[in-house]
Amino acid sequence: MICSAIREIDTFSALSRQEGQLNCAVVQGLDLRLEDIDWQNLHCAGAVFLGCHFPDYVDLNVIRDKGAVIFPRLPNLPYNPYRHSVYTREELMSGWTPSADHSVDKKIYEHFHDKGGNAPDVIEAMTQRIHDHAIDDALRDLLEGRVERDGKKKVVAVMGGHGTPRTDPYYAKVARITRDLTRKGYFIASGGGPGTMEAANLGAWMSNAEDDMLDDVLDILAHSAMYTDTGYMMRAQEVIDLHPTGGSSLAVPTWFYGHEPTNLFSRHIAKYFSNSIREDGLLAIATYGIIYAPGSAGTTQEIFMDATQNHYATFDWISPMIFLGQKRYKDDTMLFDCISQLAEGKKYADLLLCTDDVKDVVSAIANYTPTKG
Repeated sequence: MICSAIREIDTFSALSRQEGQLNCAVVQGLDLRLEDIDWQNLHCAGAVFLGCHFPDYVDLNVIRDKGAVIFPRLPNLPYNPYRHSVYTREELMSGWTPSADHSVDKKIYEHFHDKGGNAPDVIEAMTQRIHDHAIDDALRDLLEGRVERDGKKKVVAVMGGHGTPRTDPYYAKVARITRDLTRKGYFIASGGGPGTMEAANLGAWMSNAEDDMLDDVLDILAHSAMYTDTGYMMRAQEVIDLHPTGGSSLAVPTWFYGHEPTNLFSRHIAKYFSNSIREDGLLAIATYGIIYAPGSAGTTQEIFMDATQNHYATFDWISPMIFLGQKRYKDDTMLFDCISQLAEGKKYADLLLCTDDVKDVVSAIANYTPTKG
């Protein structure tokens, strides 16, 4: 069968609506033992079953003979490569205690490391790619508004140093910027790690709190300023206990840097195995702009990757590039001048800003109208 349209089915409610008609459907990660399905009369030509559980009495060869393809569930994995949603903090941190880290997050990282890290065997490489594709698909659902039912997200990303202490002035500036942008209806995305990335998600988390509570929270976090400090995760949990129903934002971390903790202030976590897919994808989804706080080599790389996307309108749209830190980006590195010269004659030249002022950053994003390249 040639399928002109593919239906994705990743919930039981969506499955029940099909009434035995699964031709050209992709059924993702469902336990079909829980459903009352008339397997004998099931129509499934061109269907694909990704990691589904089937009842013991079902002859899978019969399903294949009807034209379906079955991707099996793979044993001995600490992750589900066929998942149909991004992660949550609660899911990844399950098993963590202040005295010992037996979290799901750590178990996956240890598995990744034991399997060769960036050079896994062919089966592990395949399952990691399937997993990352599933995260891509789930992230698309989130950003297009199908998860929170709030319409298409206006994504603003924040980049900066993973080693920025919680006591650094730019940590507080980033938190205030993302708090204000979230209040204006923007959806904050970060790389999901510590430092500036944590500050970005923290600001979004505190967007539905009183203004002065952010100062109180920064004081709490200052007691364990670096992610290598004792009590680092406990201070974050203390903030969550103080304000448990924070605003929504996105973290996009990777197990390639799994030795760094995933920050706890993002409601949605799109965690990848492939760092290159994660980096390029994070820049691509930030259609309403990217803010660059002071960082080192990684941030510099992201600046030039973003400039390339803008220069060639790789994803059809161009977006603001905001450099937060005049000393870093004008005096110390001249990165702003370099990008400005590169942008001469291009539309994104008018979307460059270097400033230290929180209000200037928020205004630049708020005044931006989506522009085709």
